[in-house]
Amino acid sequence: MAAVAPSRTVLERFPAGGPRGSWPAEEYAAAQRAQGTQAQVVMDLGTDQFLVVTDTTTH
Repeated sequence: MAAVAPSRTVLERFPAGGPRGSWPAEEYAAAQRAQGTQAQVVMDLGTDQFLVVTDTTTH
């Protein structure tokens, strides 16, 4: 039986070339976690963006 990977929902996208010392994707993810959403930051190498994603379904 094949394992099925959970689907992810992209909550927000941030360009990788942000200002030095600025981590807007991490800050956004932290704010989402504070509200109870299991958010994490991943890098999309194809688009050179940081994505804030969650494995949970959002409404």
